[in-house]
Amino acid sequence: MKKYEHRKIEPKWQKYWDEHKTFAVKVDPSKPKYYILDMFPYPSGAGLHVGNAEGYTATDILGRHKLQKGFNVLHPMGWDSFGLPAEQYAIRTGTHPAVTTQKNIDTFRRQLKELGFGYDWSREIATSDPTYYKWTQWIFTKLYEKGLAYEAEQLVNFCPALGTVLANEEVENGFSKEGGHPVERRPLRQWMLKITAYAERLIDDLVLVDWPESLKKLQINWIGKSEGANADFSIEGLNQKLEIFTTTPETLFGVTFMVLAPEHPLVETITKAQQREQVNQYRVTAAGKKDLDRTDLNKAKTGVFTGAYCLNPVNGERVPIWIADYVLMHFGTGAVMGVPSHDERDFEFVQTYKEIPLRKVLDVAEACWSGEGVLVNSTHADLDLKGLTRTEAKKKVTAWLTSKGKGSFSIHYKLRDWLFSRQRYWAEPFPILHLEDGSKRVLGLDELPLTPPELTDFKPTGDGQSPLTRVRQWVEVTDPKTGKKALRETNTMPQWAGSCWYYLRFCDPQNTQEAWDPAIEKYWMPVDLYIGGAEHAVLHLLYSRFWHKVLFDCGLVSTVEPFMALRNQGMILARSFQKSGGAYVEPEEAFEKEGTYHHKTTGEELRTQVEKMSKSRLNVVTPEDVVREFGADSLRLYEMFMGPLDKEKIWNTDAVSGCRRFLARCYELAVSEKLTDTSSEEAVRFAHRVVHQVGEDTEALQFNTAIAKMMEFINDFTKLAAYPRDAVKMFTQALAPYAPHLAEEMWELLGEKGTLTHVPYPKIDIRCLEDAVITYVVQINGKVRGRFELPKDADQEKILAAAKVHPLISRYLDGQSIERVIFVPNKLLNLVLSVG
Repeated sequence: MKKYEHRKIEPKWQKYWDEHKTFAVKVDPSKPKYYILDMFPYPSGAGLHVGNAEGYTATDILGRHKLQKGFNVLHPMGWDSFGLPAEQYAIRTGTHPAVTTQKNIDTFRRQLKELGFGYDWSREIATSDPTYYKWTQWIFTKLYEKGLAYEAEQLVNFCPALGTVLANEEVENGFSKEGGHPVERRPLRQWMLKITAYAERLIDDLVLVDWPESLKKLQINWIGKSEGANADFSIEGLNQKLEIFTTTPETLFGVTFMVLAPEHPLVETITKAQQREQVNQYRVTAAGKKDLDRTDLNKAKTGVFTGAYCLNPVNGERVPIWIADYVLMHFGTGAVMGVPSHDERDFEFVQTYKEIPLRKVLDVAEACWSGEGVLVNSTHADLDLKGLTRTEAKKKVTAWLTSKGKGSFSIHYKLRDWLFSRQRYWAEPFPILHLEDGSKRVLGLDELPLTPPELTDFKPTGDGQSPLTRVRQWVEVTDPKTGKKALRETNTMPQWAGSCWYYLRFCDPQNTQEAWDPAIEKYWMPVDLYIGGAEHAVLHLLYSRFWHKVLFDCGLVSTVEPFMALRNQGMILARSFQKSGGAYVEPEEAFEKEGTYHHKTTGEELRTQVEKMSKSRLNVVTPEDVVREFGADSLRLYEMFMGPLDKEKIWNTDAVSGCRRFLARCYELAVSEKLTDTSSEEAVRFAHRVVHQVGEDTEALQFNTAIAKMMEFINDFTKLAAYPRDAVKMFTQALAPYAPHLAEEMWELLGEKGTLTHVPYPKIDIRCLEDAVITYVVQINGKVRGRFELPKDADQEKILAAAKVHPLISRYLDGQSIERVIFVPNKLLNLVLSVG
């Protein structure tokens, strides 16, 4: 009998799919569409590891299953190929980022093809391709025309070593994630996108999408909508005021101090001479801290008194004005009223500066209480909050502030406008000309793409300027449309730009006249299922949704939301083994639990820990190694069999062998001498059940349980005396999305021609899903005396005969007369015995 040889089977079918363009797709109104999308990868030099392949395997299984179900499936792949890592590699080696990026893309593409993923490769895109970023630049012009792109001086994360601004997500504990360099706060002229204009819609429209509630909550919390009141505190001795926003205006009578962010523009004006030196020193120290250090990590609150006072709008009391670094200028108004009796952060502050008094305005015993309560100590002139609940008091004081011209109801968002500038070479240039008269002009579509100049020196200038500034002949131009002298914008876009809209370009990637044809976009959009890592749960999705809504408002897309359903795959973790001396080693066997073990040969102590796969930790498992030994189908199967898609799993290479053994048993069905063209009722029932169960679980993304049911099928089916060909074919169709190479080979061995990919999924005979054997309960005089299994729909005589000889039941019948028989088909037999 032939043996399962994955090294021959898999390349054979990968070549077939390529040559026959099996997964190429076009608009077909006669079919229902299904657009399934992966969060497309950044093509790093490290290539794929098995953790990356999890989500791609899941989408491929579902995409293939949808093809079987008659859907027109769009499943594309591309590359998020602009970005800082390629530029840093260019700086270190002198290799142009385009060369490095293309090499990495080629590696990724080869790895994905070796795993048998059914992508429509004719739609492949890369964000660093000028034919792609032409349209990224065009979308920016739409944002600019709608007033959603503007320039402003901003305090930014600037990394001197990398020479560029970094987004918050690129900074960790004050150091750049790329290279681990110190990051400082620095004011720079930056391009901003007004995402705040869409804050309310970004929250409200989440009800339209099928996303995990935890993910929706992350988006809502990031946007951070707060309802409250603005209140004006006039500054003593000056004709100026401090505007604060508070979600708790009902506690205004409890204010005992005011705090400004050290960067607040009024600090210079209000600080008294005797406090100036101390204030200036504090501001310098605060400028060197990161937001995280000033807020979340700042347990010990510090500050400095400015010597100035403001007046409380509700009672006219003098309130001392301090500066403290736990208040950030870019959150709210940069000024916060201090209510230490009812705010934990303010309470922590006055523990350091005990000269600031506490004043309770809620009838509670605790020194600091932020929960519900009744108002006390809150009466002055025509404003009386005494005895009101917090909700009642909040409404009353807000109305009072509004009527007196001292404040108003207000909604604030934690969300800030999107800082959209970087000082890099390997990124999209802005399609902007700065004209000599101070005006700006966005480039027209006929002037795009604007490509960067060729450089050999990719190093930053060191003063916060892009490397593009070195090429004066590119920067200094005469505007061909106005004839005026102009300077090109030398900042470039962030890596996020290209990934904000790539799902739209996949709909119509070869179009040279438009970013997409409206009719084609309307057919494919929205994305029906989007799968990716949880690390993109907030920013990427928020930015994409923002751009999509802008495009919708421009009449350029047909849907309000881009991604209808979204799921995050759980991380696949590695188990690292380290000697007590520190070096990583390859263990002789896999250990299922964290702990301390001893190497069998050397006796050395090994520590094992579970952690994210990382090249630096030497714990990366590459797909090539697994495919070479076990096959791509075995890898795919193991990736899905490890556990539920959305849960974290621990990788164990040795366990892949179990999946390969299962696939070998599947292969044996198609080459077995027991294969027959004669059907059997039991075999048909097995086949219909597994096809139904696998189909249901696949649709529900319960891939691990689908595989378990296929394994159960093999265990049951191989016990049969013969393998009916039709039943084996049905099983092969259920297996196909999971192990496509093997399934194609089995299909051919079973006598079929061409690819199995588009063969319709088998229709299920419902009768085969019903249990053939029923458990009957037998009662005697109403008491359960036994249970036994008999074929479904057995008649009363057969059940009674079986009961009379059943060892647990017959003893109750000895010498007794049966007066009456109560029979419920397929459920119950109750024997009523005569008394006496």
